Amino acid sequence: MSRSDQDLDHLDDLLAALPQKNLPMAVSELDGYLTGILACPDLVPPSDWLPHVWGETGDAGFPDLATADTTISAVMAHYNAVASGMAKTPWIEPIYEVDPNSDETLWEPWVDGFTRALRLRPEAWQALIKQADEEAKSSLIFLMALQDINEGTSKFTEEEIDDIDLQAPNLIPSCVAAILLVSRPELVLKVDNLPYAPVRSKRPGRNDPCPCGSGRKYKQCCGKN
Repeated sequence: MSRSDQDLDHLDDLLAALPQKNLPMAVSELDGYLTGILACPDLVPPSDWLPHVWGETGDAGFPDLATADTTISAVMAHYNAVASGMAKTPWIEPIYEVDPNSDETLWEPWVDGFTRALRLRPEAWQALIKQADEEAKSSLIFLMALQDINEGTSKFTEEEIDDIDLQAPNLIPSCVAAILLVSRPELVLKVDNLPYAPVRSKRPGRNDPCPCGSGRKYKQCCGKN
């Protein structure tokens, strides 16, 4: 199941209608969050993760039942879309925000969502990292290092952070693929003809130039398929 730009815009509007004082998730953060939940080696039921979508208090404050049904259905539809994508390929397609002024790809909300998902099952992830191969382990460490940069607690130099900032959007899908190979092998093994570990390949982000050379963004070209 893939999501159209219209679906994502509708989801964005529904999330934006939630009480903003509670700091609910936006689409990019939600996408990272759901990716982290689905990548977890343990099953995380909606009753555990859904309240965090609504914000710090866990209370969505829906004005009526119809709004609640519409919003929850849209969130679950995106959950199913992410799950469906993982079942087809370990190379996920993150939804990044884009700065409207500079057209810069903003990976920070996505990583914030992903790492928030890890905190829901810390024991499962700690157990995984002990048995993970070097690629999966380094991928997890890299994603957590990105969150340190996002939170302003990184020990990297400004020059190093600038370099990481440029590379992060393309590296994140490869990191997730390497993690899925260990955390959800039952999904990755369904993918036919994987010639090597997923981390060695890169897939363009939604707002990256399409590799076919059309000059359009990937989401508006080959990413539609």
